[in-house]
Amino acid sequence: MWKQWFVAVVLVAVTIGGAFVWHGRDGVGAAGSNREQPAKPVDTAAPERDTVRDLVNAVGSLQAVEAVELTAEVSGRVIDINLKPGQQVAKGDLLIRLDDRQAASDLRVIEARLADARRQLERARRLQSNNSISQSQVDELRTAVDIAEAQRQAARVRLDNHRIIAPFSGVAGLTDISVGAYVTAGTTITTLDATEQMELNFSVPERFLGQVTVGQTVRGTTPAFPGETFQGELVELGTRISELSRSLPVRALIDNPEGRLRPGQFVSASLTLQEREALVIPEQAVLIRGDEKYVFVVEDGVARRISVTLGSRMPGLVEVISGIDAGDQVIITGQDRLSSGDRIRVKEGENAIPENRFVRSMDS
Repeated sequence: MWKQWFVAVVLVAVTIGGAFVWHGRDGVGAAGSNREQPAKPVDTAAPERDTVRDLVNAVGSLQAVEAVELTAEVSGRVIDINLKPGQQVAKGDLLIRLDDRQAASDLRVIEARLADARRQLERARRLQSNNSISQSQVDELRTAVDIAEAQRQAARVRLDNHRIIAPFSGVAGLTDISVGAYVTAGTTITTLDATEQMELNFSVPERFLGQVTVGQTVRGTTPAFPGETFQGELVELGTRISELSRSLPVRALIDNPEGRLRPGQFVSASLTLQEREALVIPEQAVLIRGDEKYVFVVEDGVARRISVTLGSRMPGLVEVISGIDAGDQVIITGQDRLSSGDRIRVKEGENAIPENRFVRSMDS
């Protein structure tokens, strides 16, 4: 009997000891969970108001506003050249002159015939007053004068065709013609391009058709001049949508006062559909989970998660339509490890990342 009592006492002792051990562990766990987590270091940036543009990006090619290949109208030997490749010439400048001695002589012969025809007509008119000549004879002489005048005009044109003149102001291209060379009618002498403004041809997707209007700003960049932007405006819209690309061909004029852009050059075009002042933040501050876009802001030393509605994007920045205000401090580093309510510590001094590294003017 005493053995049964002994076993019972041992079981009770073990049970009571286990309870004490369990409560002790539970107390330690509670204490650990109630211990404050250290503040997490973060960098912040204040939202800024900046110029935001709704853009359509495309690629296009340049061509001169006026461009022509200058060719010889008549055959002849070159006796004078007044052009250099790349030289700016003015409208009406004499570029090349062919030997025109024969054409000048032909003109003098025709002018002499015209003078004689006019004298005969005047004499016939005087005789007609005395009825000494018939009306038909006077008419024949008048016709002869008209023919001689037409021949003179044709001879003047042939003489002028020995002189190649700039039809407009522009830049002369390369030429293989030398003084003394014999050229035939139709021979290309050189090219002439008006390049103070360049035409930029590109296409705009059909979905933007309702937002595209003449006068909108166009900016162009080219690998030939890295980091530079050439500005102009939209001047013409096509009348038909391409069935193949579902886009509208458009044309812009790009300023080129220094003549650095060349016809045929490849250009990346950026068409500004709309321009406005808006709130922007560094793009890296935005986190995405499913369809939700959100940021963390600093509020009384803790992180608070806020859903945001975003607008246009640009290099390094994004427009915020709703969710935060200009006075909020948006967390831009370390936010991917945060939960709403976490204590945070904003970095200062040398450890902080300057805000101007992230927020920059949209005009750059």
